[in-house]
Amino acid sequence: MSIVFGIDVSSRDSSVCVLQSGATREYKITNDTIGFKTLLIDLKEYAEHPQIILEATGVYSRRITRFLDEYDYDYVLLNPLKAKKINQGLRRNKTDRNDAYHLALAQDRNQHQPNRKEPEVYHQLQSLSRAYEELTHDIISSKNRLHKYLQLTFPELETIFNNSRGVNYWYLVELFPHCQDVRNLEVSTIAKQIKDFKGYGINRAQKLAIKLKHLADLAYPAVDQDDPERDEVVYYANRLLRLTADRERRSEAMIKLAKTLPNRDLEILMSIPGIAEITAVRILAELGDIRRFSNPNKINAFVGIDPGRYQSGEKDSNLRISKHGNAVARKILYRAIGQIDLAAKTSPCHIADYYERKKQFSQTKGFKKIAIASIHKLLRTVYVLIITDQMYDYNVANNNQKDFCRN
Repeated sequence: MSIVFGIDVSSRDSSVCVLQSGATREYKITNDTIGFKTLLIDLKEYAEHPQIILEATGVYSRRITRFLDEYDYDYVLLNPLKAKKINQGLRRNKTDRNDAYHLALAQDRNQHQPNRKEPEVYHQLQSLSRAYEELTHDIISSKNRLHKYLQLTFPELETIFNNSRGVNYWYLVELFPHCQDVRNLEVSTIAKQIKDFKGYGINRAQKLAIKLKHLADLAYPAVDQDDPERDEVVYYANRLLRLTADRERRSEAMIKLAKTLPNRDLEILMSIPGIAEITAVRILAELGDIRRFSNPNKINAFVGIDPGRYQSGEKDSNLRISKHGNAVARKILYRAIGQIDLAAKTSPCHIADYYERKKQFSQTKGFKKIAIASIHKLLRTVYVLIITDQMYDYNVANNNQKDFCRN
């Protein structure tokens, strides 16, 4: 007899609905040891292997899924957008209890397959990947704010390294946030302050100091040296240094952790031209153990690019993507297509060939749909390579594509 537990998770408590032969029992538990023990008693009382379904609600659902993992219970973890669609189709009014009931009802009707449990290392990788993503957002925000304040104190400073802005640039801005800070110093003094920059010696520092002095003489600031805007420049330059260092530490931790995996998935991903180490690690972090998917279409659904899209040979019919899946993974894969295309100038890749061919014959100026189609091809390639434990080979991939088109 089928017994289903539908659980609607909130920040402090969860609503539980037990569905058995059309009859329901509903109650609330707190998201702590006491509440989970109450749920455990119920799970053991009703059945040895009950069906459990809940919605993935970010950090809120992590505690209850860990509890279920520790007691070796299988469960279905629904993407929030998919859960919303299910509930909208079934409920008449919005309450937490209705959500729990309709989750249970959806499982009873559709029999979703339980999530396959993954080693803890994948959860750790994803946590680091999400922290890396948040730091990237913070860096972009701080860059924009620094730009705003530099326009008032020393806008010419933004031209000193052309487009190559990194740690050395942030240090330089922190040292000389206002053009008057440079005007007050001799070239030799400026050179001494920057000679310890990474990749710099006294000669290179001297050239940079001369250029900096010239830019300071050209500048006409909107504020004085002792105005608050100068302090804001220093603050954001320092913040960017800290954020960049923090992100680098997350990157190193991810790479170190990925190298402990009992397979060569990281090496396989990096064999695809254009996929650098950090991109490969983040793909692994967001997709998890790719072997748990029965076919590439399941990965498409997990990422959220699974909609109505028909492809046969060179024919594509593109509809809107579902966006029901992992948004961070979509972003990483989207960027990866650009990296693969860029690397193709020296390292050919059949994915880049496809991307360029579709761009060439596209009737529109927007290439986002073509990139999404290319992500499909990338995911199929990744899946096959990892399932068969093979490194990427352009000639093999090209021949397989030709055979596929002929068939």
